[in-house]
Amino acid sequence: MGTITNVSEYEAVAKQKLPKMVYDYYASGAEDQWTLAENRNAFSRILFRPRILIDVSKIDMSTTVLGFKISMPIMIAPTAFQKMAHPEGEYATARAASAAGTIMTLSSWATSSVEEVSSTGPGIRFFQLYVYKDRNVVAQLVRRAERAGFKAIALTVDTPRLGRRESDIKNRFVLPPHLTLKNFEGLDLGKMDKANDSGLASYVAGQIDRTLSWKVF
Repeated sequence: MGTITNVSEYEAVAKQKLPKMVYDYYASGAEDQWTLAENRNAFSRILFRPRILIDVSKIDMSTTVLGFKISMPIMIAPTAFQKMAHPEGEYATARAASAAGTIMTLSSWATSSVEEVSSTGPGIRFFQLYVYKDRNVVAQLVRRAERAGFKAIALTVDTPRLGRRESDIKNRFVLPPHLTLKNFEGLDLGKMDKANDSGLASYVAGQIDRTLSWKVF
């Protein structure tokens, strides 16, 4: 394939280059993928309001998020297991976000730790947090992210149960053996066991706190 000129073209290249289990994990939603389609449709309904006869010789797209200045109103959302796609994984994402002057949010389930991502150089970074049944694990993670210079926590509250990701069930998704959930490596929670359906679904069922509610806060 020639030069990529559009973000959506990455999907076709990824399908060509990545193993099926890996591509399906990145590309798929849960069940009939209705929510995935709705999210795309909702995003496509957001329109730019054209303003005519305005001096656009100097354009400033910068804005602030939680008081941090970024170059544009675009940030990098947390995405798990990035080293499945490329050996540089989250390191490359962190460097790219920093070079673009925006914020990267690192996934709890990254294949690089908060310390490793921090070591890639300067940058404003947030940390996405799943609430585990073991609150000591959660507290440790937050403290480590703070020490590594992460500026905010993005708390995930919509995954007390993982959606029924049919592609992952068919592929019996599991993290490749050379990779771990790096943030959990020292806590004996870094590996994902094979399962009869999805290894990720089994991991979530075993570890993530289903009792999470407003009472916690």
